Amino acid sequence: METRTVTKTWKPTTAGILEIIDGAGTIVFSLILLAGTIIMSTAASWAGFNEQDFAPMTLGAVVGLMGLFTFVVGVLGVLELIGGILAVQRKAWGVALAGAIAAAIPGNILGILAIIFLAMSKDEFTPVNGGQKRTVTVT
Repeated sequence: METRTVTKTWKPTTAGILEIIDGAGTIVFSLILLAGTIIMSTAASWAGFNEQDFAPMTLGAVVGLMGLFTFVVGVLGVLELIGGILAVQRKAWGVALAGAIAAAIPGNILGILAIIFLAMSKDEFTPVNGGQKRTVTVT
């Protein structure tokens, strides 16, 4: 069995912390979007809005699109948090990188830095299956 010696650096930890910070901000943003969606869907009728205020879309379409956007932002935030935690633990490099990419989607500098640090420190991560090759037999 092959043994390898890897020097631990600050890069995966820093990338994980950047992902966690950005993920927390993304989750907060998605909660604000959720509150806005709820307010828009319930308060539009008693606040004096009518369908013409949202032309050419209907109120239902606007609320639906806001809900979809809120869901996507929330999923990205959770992926960023999971990736950040795994980066700090130096486990599952691919998931940690996916979280960094999710953080970088809007062009966020934290996500871009996390991608760079993770790419530079790939060899510090523990392989998911213990470094052993899996053999899959298809019948």
